Amino acid sequence: MKNNRLIFALAFIIGVSSLQAQQRITLDLQQTIALANDSSLEAFRTKNMYLAGYWEFRTYKANRLPSLTLNMTPAQYNRDITKRYDSEQDLDIYRSQQSFYAYGNLAIRQNFDLTGGTFYLDTELGYMRSFGGNKYTQFTSVPVRLGYSQSLIGYNPFRWERKIEPLKYEKVKKEYIYNAEQVSEKATSYFFALAMAQAEYDLAKENAISTDTLYRIGMQRLKIAAISRADLLTLKLDVVNARNTLQNATSALKRAMFSLASFLNMEKNTDIRVELPGRPRRLDIPVDEALLAAQTNNPEFLELRQGVLEAEQNVDKTKKESRFNASINASVGFNQVAEKFGEAYRNPMQQEMVSVSVSIPLVDWGVRKGKYNMAKNTLNVVRTSARQSEINIEEEVIMTVSDFNVQQDLVASAEEALDLAILAYNETRQRFIIGKADISSLTLSLNRQQEAQRNYISALQDYWLNYYKIRKLTLHDFASGFSLSEKFDYDQ
Repeated sequence: MKNNRLIFALAFIIGVSSLQAQQRITLDLQQTIALANDSSLEAFRTKNMYLAGYWEFRTYKANRLPSLTLNMTPAQYNRDITKRYDSEQDLDIYRSQQSFYAYGNLAIRQNFDLTGGTFYLDTELGYMRSFGGNKYTQFTSVPVRLGYSQSLIGYNPFRWERKIEPLKYEKVKKEYIYNAEQVSEKATSYFFALAMAQAEYDLAKENAISTDTLYRIGMQRLKIAAISRADLLTLKLDVVNARNTLQNATSALKRAMFSLASFLNMEKNTDIRVELPGRPRRLDIPVDEALLAAQTNNPEFLELRQGVLEAEQNVDKTKKESRFNASINASVGFNQVAEKFGEAYRNPMQQEMVSVSVSIPLVDWGVRKGKYNMAKNTLNVVRTSARQSEINIEEEVIMTVSDFNVQQDLVASAEEALDLAILAYNETRQRFIIGKADISSLTLSLNRQQEAQRNYISALQDYWLNYYKIRKLTLHDFASGFSLSEKFDYDQ
């Protein structure tokens, strides 16, 4: 007996501790969406995807600025046997040679997008010391040198980067907003899944209490022969079925609660209670405005344009690489060589250099031509696929807006049906208690109430899912009339 009491006490303490540890929270739809966009793993992933694109664009911008580079060979020591010509003996002889070498170059480079060339300004200094029989020391310097190099008729990657990179960053920004609205859409799905499970649980709990009460009333009425034993057994069956339904509803409620808590990155045992939103205010969205907003803001449209540009870039590259190529490198500056460091910068001599290189493909068995034709065909495929994808997105926008405009009337109708079903069930229940309604009428009325409850929650869910889907597809808030992309401001 003492052991049983001890076990009961321990079970009670553990139960109380678990209840205290379990966090209880009540959420409405807007609070759920705010938490999802702030704390969920999906939101964290979305932010990091944006940051990756942001730093890629920053790298592109940095490449457009002058770069300062220091190239050095601080120390290089050589000891080897080398062949030298001896003019006195008129023959080649092998001699041991030791030398020390150091070199440094400081260069500023600036890419020029218009032509695809590069300007450079540099200075350099070299030092060489020879050991052995023929000892000598030399300093060689280039105090300053200005130059320019570029491909004359070849492919210019800088020009294409100016077209593509800003578009890619604009797509990244709008993808961030798009993904945030997608998180809102997912949060809405989890919210209403829990709302439906919660409603089913409340109805099952109420039904279990109600059937138990009706069964007790039925037993009293059987004593006065007001109902038959078959009707009493039916009431008893309703009690058993209601308890089973309550157990299933409890399990479904826990699963839905766990799913929402996991999505919001909360403790898994958080007890969440949701409050259904009221009937939304009337909001009519013109299809033409939604289509225009989608074509302007939807990142999928930008991605399609990026794909076409990249295919055009590849065509331009393969076309110019299939021809002969010529490049030029020209520079002007000063240089000097001396045995002492100070003299290496005294009276420098002018240095000029111009070089032109030409590469002409003679026989390649059609490789370059094949690559060019492949690039052209790929461009045609990309353009056709892009147009088909644009049509699919436009169809999705049109259908979603149409469903949303119709859904508003369905919410009002479902709410009215629910109010009527609740009134009808309460009236039928009271009539059954006083003996003016049979069991079939009561069961039918209860089923209608439960169906009306499900229809109302489903109508609300479809309304808000369509609402956030439209925001996602258009990146436009039609309730306030503002573009979501125009209000973009990500705090670094």
